[in-house]
Amino acid sequence: MENCVFCKIATGEIPARKLYEDDEVIAFWDIDPQAPYHFLVVPKKHLASTTALREADDKLAGKLLRLGAKLAQENNVGDFRVIFNNGPMAGQEVFHMHMHVLGGRKLGKLG
Repeated sequence: MENCVFCKIATGEIPARKLYEDDEVIAFWDIDPQAPYHFLVVPKKHLASTTALREADDKLAGKLLRLGAKLAQENNVGDFRVIFNNGPMAGQEVFHMHMHVLGGRKLGKLG
């Protein structure tokens, strides 16, 4: 997508504090952290939201979850929360599917 900030980060057009990168996924620290540890795990393939996932994306979706947990461990996050926001009413601001990993403090209850 031509104006997608996460696509531009994935191609290197916009810099980011990267934690991980391979051919399918990039992970980087959030520029507006909501917890002491807050990073994003983003597929390089443009998917507008989780509702854009198809069966062919199952392996990629699993990779995001596995990688988020691995990076949390490697960065000594301790207990952490994983969040996918889906749509503006749920708080999605960048319409490229991404997973938030937050930790480093007690997180409030949801709902």
